[in-house]
Amino acid sequence: MSSQGRNNGCFTILGIDPGSIVCGYGVITSNGRTARYEASGRIAPPASRPLHYRLRSIYDSLTEIIGTYRPTDIVVEKIFFAKSAKAALHLGHARGVALLAAASTEISLHECSALQVKKAIVGYGRAEKSQVQEMVKMILCIKGNLSPDSADALALALCYMNTLQFTQAVESGKYR
Repeated sequence: MSSQGRNNGCFTILGIDPGSIVCGYGVITSNGRTARYEASGRIAPPASRPLHYRLRSIYDSLTEIIGTYRPTDIVVEKIFFAKSAKAALHLGHARGVALLAAASTEISLHECSALQVKKAIVGYGRAEKSQVQEMVKMILCIKGNLSPDSADALALALCYMNTLQFTQAVESGKYR
């Protein structure tokens, strides 16, 4: 799938931090040099609801967000750790819903590991979540509070933006 709507190096990236209890999302736009914060939030269906209802709620919310912000790219965190087998399965289901939401719109989908994101945002792959959260706020000039789930999703989008900028620089011959 190719990215749609990329004009003159401008793009909109939706980062998704999947979870079956709370799913974070973050939207940034970039002109190829700088990033601008557009939106972020948490999709948090009632934890008391059965898993399949929570997954449907996450899917519906993600498709609404995709429709509203029309991203050129979507980036989802790769699974690397879960507290238990049950938690890993639920996380996998939530991640699958995020992948389905992206695939249903044929928007270019990318994946980044937590290690890649931490290295891109903080400069250290073993950074604490709070360090990532503060760096995201600083990079995007966000005043006030930012939930950890939203910060992780925005960090995913920023990490992918860095990848795009590097790729564009290499392709244009600016980086040799």
